[in-house]
Amino acid sequence: MKIEEAIAWIHSRLPFGSRPGLDRVESLLEVVGHPERKVKTIHIAGTNGKGSTVTYLRCLLEEAGLTVGTFTSPYIESFNERISINGQGIPDQDLIGLVNKYQPLVEQLDRFEAVSGITEFETLTAMAFDYFLNKEVDVAIIEVGLGGLLDSTNVAVPMLTGITTIGLDHTDILGETIEEIAAQKAGIIKQGIPVVTGNVEKRALEVIKKQAKLRNAPLFAYDDAYHVEYKHPAESWGEQFTFSNDHGKMTRLTTSMIGQHQVENAGMAIELYQIYCLKEKIPFREKEIIKGLKRAHWPGRMEKLSNEPLVVLDGAHNAHAVKRLVQNLKKEFKEYHINVLFSALRTKNVESMIEQLKKVPNIHIYLTTFEHPKAIELSNVSDLVDDKVSIVSLWQFGLAEILEKMTDEDALVVTGSLYFISDVRNLLLQLGGNDEL
Repeated sequence: MKIEEAIAWIHSRLPFGSRPGLDRVESLLEVVGHPERKVKTIHIAGTNGKGSTVTYLRCLLEEAGLTVGTFTSPYIESFNERISINGQGIPDQDLIGLVNKYQPLVEQLDRFEAVSGITEFETLTAMAFDYFLNKEVDVAIIEVGLGGLLDSTNVAVPMLTGITTIGLDHTDILGETIEEIAAQKAGIIKQGIPVVTGNVEKRALEVIKKQAKLRNAPLFAYDDAYHVEYKHPAESWGEQFTFSNDHGKMTRLTTSMIGQHQVENAGMAIELYQIYCLKEKIPFREKEIIKGLKRAHWPGRMEKLSNEPLVVLDGAHNAHAVKRLVQNLKKEFKEYHINVLFSALRTKNVESMIEQLKKVPNIHIYLTTFEHPKAIELSNVSDLVDDKVSIVSLWQFGLAEILEKMTDEDALVVTGSLYFISDVRNLLLQLGGNDEL
């Protein structure tokens, strides 16, 4: 079997969609001996900020000398990165081996109506736990795919859980209010297991507090158990901040990713890291934290791909994330005319996202589509066109047109969907971008 065939088989489970519930994945894990029960796990949920928080936490744990598995989605550079160890995607041969093992098992379970139709994400979840057990990682950081309570990753038996942020996204599945969505995210909280929260709004935090109390789970909340204070932008691309909790204060912390939200993500990662170290009796040192945060990099999150011209990719894919992006653009890009190449999935509130972006005074938005089964159809968003919004039928042509006319006073920001920016990123790198990273 070739790697293309292995990935194609995994994708063949995609038509089964996203189906909340644990019965199917638990049946599959039972067949392979329940690897999820034998791997030390940190489980991370949240509307936005999961990927960055996972990356910061991974780098901190690596600086402590640990071998760290990560299970994340979606991918930006290659499919293999979804299952990684110490930042390195699963090798092709190992992924092929997992497909050879799981294909007959999944197809055998398809014969039983109660557990038939195991999805792509459920299959990958089982594969990830299996792989991490086989490779004897010290700890695996598992990112929730959708929600939490009924997400297939909720089979994990975690040592720690974390909830980054809560906003209105996937409302057709998770609920139409902040409280309903918070209840789904809080579904990862386990009996007696510590839970750390990021900068979660009050209504959502009350739901989390209630669930933590019900589960007798110690709660370490942002701006309560720990505090972060944004200082000023770093000398190069990034941010400087201070962090404090009961274990002391650190004042010389720097991230390589920009934005107030990245300071909050980094602070949450430090809190998770220190709690993990205390549980495992591992010493934590400020110099390791400084080093880990500084080298943490997550593609597609305010990622500077080129300096001349200035090209930045950001995976903001819902109104909550776009609001953070707008804050960054107003702060960091005041001196530029900003060209935004935007596309999204049709399941998102595109109108709200565009209205948020239009709050940036020096901006023009090029609204386009891309190759994805759920990508927006331009005919459905044509009414968004005005003096700040244009429609581009082919994003490749739109990209070329923007780049051709850009001057030193222009910046290009690509956003709206992680799937979309992945396509654009790959093309830009082929054209010779990424002179900064």
